[in-house]
Amino acid sequence: MASFSLIRSSCLLVVIMASSLMLAFAGNFYQDFDLTWGDGRAQILNNGDLLTLSLDKASGSGFNSKNEYLFGKIDMQLKLVSGNSAGTVTAYYLRSEGSLWDEIDFEFLGNLSGDPYIVHTNIFSQGKGNREQQFYLWFDPTADFHTYSILWNPQRIILSVDGTPIREFKNLESVGVPFPKNQSMKIHSSLWNADDWATRGGLVKTDWTQAPFTASYRNFNASACVWSSGASSCSSTSPSTSGSNAWLSEQMDSTSQERLQWVQKNYMIYNYCTDTKRFPQGLPPECTATNTS
Repeated sequence: MASFSLIRSSCLLVVIMASSLMLAFAGNFYQDFDLTWGDGRAQILNNGDLLTLSLDKASGSGFNSKNEYLFGKIDMQLKLVSGNSAGTVTAYYLRSEGSLWDEIDFEFLGNLSGDPYIVHTNIFSQGKGNREQQFYLWFDPTADFHTYSILWNPQRIILSVDGTPIREFKNLESVGVPFPKNQSMKIHSSLWNADDWATRGGLVKTDWTQAPFTASYRNFNASACVWSSGASSCSSTSPSTSGSNAWLSEQMDSTSQERLQWVQKNYMIYNYCTDTKRFPQGLPPECTATNTS
């Protein structure tokens, strides 16, 4: 198929269509996202290279992608709310529509100055979640931008931070676990007040004298199958083992497995798969299946 490129402002958007696979290398928030709520608290700056969300006592703010995706490798750089961020939540996730929705979550739970953020992750399939894993980070996520990635292909979901995997959720339909694979999802992000639960179970409230709270975004990149008019830009017959299509069958190598184990040993603070009190009738089947994370 023909390839084309479009230059807008100082940003280059290249869409390459090859073997019926669309890969979007995107860096312009004007072209890729809609500001969906917040009455001006969400802003696109620097000719589309930077997006900020703000929260004050009246409202938070949010945005979502113009495109819907059915499988992809999504990267976004975030710099989280600094200082006393207790009570605030910065959410960055993929989600489909409807009552039986699919969803892949990063949620960043703010904390008092000097105390660590909590990275709250969850995966919903057909409207069912309850698959929470929580982590501390090994750096200060408010001092600079860091890359938060979602790899979603038909075999697995991998959540990564700066290229280090923190969580893997495998396709275990073979043992009756629903896996997100049939519903297209948009990228969403929001900054909002959740001081009824976010920090120490709601014991620490948002300090509105510190408002406005601001989170910043840059360097969005999606190598993905775009879903439009009921069809995917990816052909099921396309080769997916070489070149730019490789993410469709990507899995962790031994080094990535070691990094995942390092994170889960040293930085995981909650894992639903070990919470026997929560599941007195037995842990969910994906928790006891062989070689799951």
